[in-house]
Amino acid sequence: MDPIAIDPPPATHRPAGHPPVASGRIGVLIVNLGTPDATDAASVRRYLKEFLSDKRVIEKDTLLWKLILNGVILRFRPARKGRDYEKIWNRERNESPLKTITRAQAEKLATTLEPLTNVTVDWAMRYGNPSIASRLEAMAAQGCERILVMPLYPQYCAATSATVCDEVFRVLMKMRWQPSVRIAPPYHDDPVYIEALASSTEDQLRRLPFRPDVIVASFHGIPKEYFDKGDPYYCHCHKTTRLLRERLKLDDKQLMLTFQSRFGRAEWLQPYTDKTVRMLAKSGVKNLAVITPGFSADCLETLEEIGMENAEIFKHNGGENFAALACLNDSEPGMLVLWQMALRELKGWV
Repeated sequence: MDPIAIDPPPATHRPAGHPPVASGRIGVLIVNLGTPDATDAASVRRYLKEFLSDKRVIEKDTLLWKLILNGVILRFRPARKGRDYEKIWNRERNESPLKTITRAQAEKLATTLEPLTNVTVDWAMRYGNPSIASRLEAMAAQGCERILVMPLYPQYCAATSATVCDEVFRVLMKMRWQPSVRIAPPYHDDPVYIEALASSTEDQLRRLPFRPDVIVASFHGIPKEYFDKGDPYYCHCHKTTRLLRERLKLDDKQLMLTFQSRFGRAEWLQPYTDKTVRMLAKSGVKNLAVITPGFSADCLETLEEIGMENAEIFKHNGGENFAALACLNDSEPGMLVLWQMALRELKGWV
């Protein structure tokens, strides 16, 4: 039996005297973690307070933690982190590189989706500005009745992916006329993502003035307790690395997996990046490259923590040549990942 074609009624077909209402559009909102608005201590403090007050990020919501957060961390850490942001700040636009890159990703994605004339693309930060609430409200005002939210975290983690969903649903709870919403899934094993990582890595390695003895794939860490409770993040990171090794034809000694950015005294996922970098240098490795597959855009953790802090650790312990390779960012391979993911998740809507 042939399918029956049913043309939807035009959005402009309304009764006489009906008030003007924007409708008929589809939104695509890409979301990254966040950034302070400036490098001064007050701006960094506002950002850290929002970030570290999220119960998905710090699950121990105890009185002791609140005392430590407000009495110690938010008193002393903002000034130090502000100095770290100063090292990488985009002075031309007076913003962090993460904001610059995420905006560029949204603009390029909008260009590639331009043939879909009823699609609006925007971007937001989970913490800081532009907020998820402000962008969802703007999309709804523009007539976006359906919105695809794309968290830019390849590997699922409750402290990143899930907290984006939490915030999206909190915003929806306050809206009288809610748009329909889809959340894009993690893409840690997507063939297009793995190929993009591999091609980007190969291209950057070719342009280095040295050949690395070892490549380290460094992912952001989480407390081991979160993994023990069932978070799949550790497994997703390992699968990404395994698939990347297979594509690059490297073994686990040539491409090592580590975890960075631990915070506090609790045990986090291991091996730790900084300790691995120190161990490799002391064991005689002279040439090292670090890739950061868990980050969709360069940020403080890649540019300063890896590119500066870990470079210093490596060279201080006997290493000679160190390279922190760029994330996919808004490169051609990186944008191909976002484009194909958007098209896949928009099926049935466009």
